[in-house]
Amino acid sequence: MKGKVGERFSEFFEKWACQLDEYLQLLLRASKQRVIDTVCDQRELQTLVSKVTQHYKDYFTIKWSLAHEDVLAFFCPIWGNPLENAYSWFTGWKPSTIFKLIDSTRINRVPGSSLAELTQEQLGKIEELRVKIRLEEEKVEREMERQQVAMADRKMFELARLTGRVKDSETIAQFDGLVEVAMKGLMVGLEKVMKAADCVRLRTLKGVLDVLSPLQCVDFLAATSTLQIQLRQWGKRRDSISRKE
Repeated sequence: MKGKVGERFSEFFEKWACQLDEYLQLLLRASKQRVIDTVCDQRELQTLVSKVTQHYKDYFTIKWSLAHEDVLAFFCPIWGNPLENAYSWFTGWKPSTIFKLIDSTRINRVPGSSLAELTQEQLGKIEELRVKIRLEEEKVEREMERQQVAMADRKMFELARLTGRVKDSETIAQFDGLVEVAMKGLMVGLEKVMKAADCVRLRTLKGVLDVLSPLQCVDFLAATSTLQIQLRQWGKRRDSISRKE
């Protein structure tokens, strides 16, 4: 069932995804030109990178604002297709996939990508970041496990056990109040998990971009944007085929 938050974010996300596709075309164009001999060229690349990273930050700003109203909308997103949702890690992409993407681009030596030309120093810094991010992912996963286990604590168990046994209207009102308080606590916990996961995503992006040169940043953002856009398109295509069958 669509809620108000889900509908509002769906509208935002469609526009955001379209803008991401436009940025992708600019990133690909800048990568093909590969002219970075002058300070001016470097600045142009840095400006483009800043615009794309700000676009991602805007996504999280809106997401956090609306999640405060209804965090469950982001754990059961109506704007994502089944394929996108299947690969979701706590309401978004898993940070460690970024490192796999860099490895694939480098090892397969994707034509035209400057990511295939990473120095040993850069590789060392990225490996350090990979280890750090993995530990942060595990921390988020432990927190989610703690939230899930909290569903079976004594207070929640008692509320579940008493459901249906309460008869008079005054007691029912008091009971409903207790349930509402308990559920609010669970929602706060889920919002905490979501924001923690998003912070790891943002730290991953920033950490990788800090290691790369301006041109490598352009190629990196082009690769991540392409993967996100293609996953969405593949999912939509699969849904379309399934509906016809």
